[in-house]
Amino acid sequence: MDDRSQRILEILSSSFWPLLKAGIEFTVPLAILSFVLGLAVALLTALARLSGNRVLSGIARFYVWIIRGTPLLVQLFIIFYGLPSFGVTLAAFPSAVIGFTLSVGAYGSEIIRASIQSVPRGQWEAAYSIGMTYRQALRRIVIPQATRVAVPPLANSFISLVKDTSLAAAITMTEMFRVAQQITATTYEPLVLYSEAAVIYLVFSTVLSWLQGWLEVRFSRHVAK
Repeated sequence: MDDRSQRILEILSSSFWPLLKAGIEFTVPLAILSFVLGLAVALLTALARLSGNRVLSGIARFYVWIIRGTPLLVQLFIIFYGLPSFGVTLAAFPSAVIGFTLSVGAYGSEIIRASIQSVPRGQWEAAYSIGMTYRQALRRIVIPQATRVAVPPLANSFISLVKDTSLAAAITMTEMFRVAQQITATTYEPLVLYSEAAVIYLVFSTVLSWLQGWLEVRFSRHVAK
């Protein structure tokens, strides 16, 4: 084994744990927290879009339009670097959570809205016929059915979010990609470090894809064939 190969192996072995540790301590928690909060925002936004209130519907449409029409990286820069101009200074982690939450909320709201609309109108009418209110019908009849439709695309959104957390490196958050950048600055081996980070992201995504398949099977188990 030549000196070059030996050096690469040493870099890989010494950097693996710092990268994995950053992924476990920052990347995964950031993705989970942002996704959970984003789902709450998405549900409220979807219900606002479907409501008969023009003001609420208009606000929800405007929010979705802004978030979907601008790059996520730019949104993160506005939150982290732009808000201090107005006296609002946030640390990197809460800035990233806010940015990713808003993104998940906007895209997730369209998934949830489409899933709710996919439930046949007859289901609503059947609920009303037995005396249910709009909220009861939504909670007991519509949302459980819509959930089965929404799980696959929402799971895909979460997998994408795990990878998108690498953008948080641009606002100095020490997540996995940021650690790879820091090690690269001292080893001068960008291909080695970034490839190693890519493999770890790939492992995370593969595990999540397996969980997605399990969830789809579980939610479709009681669906009439």
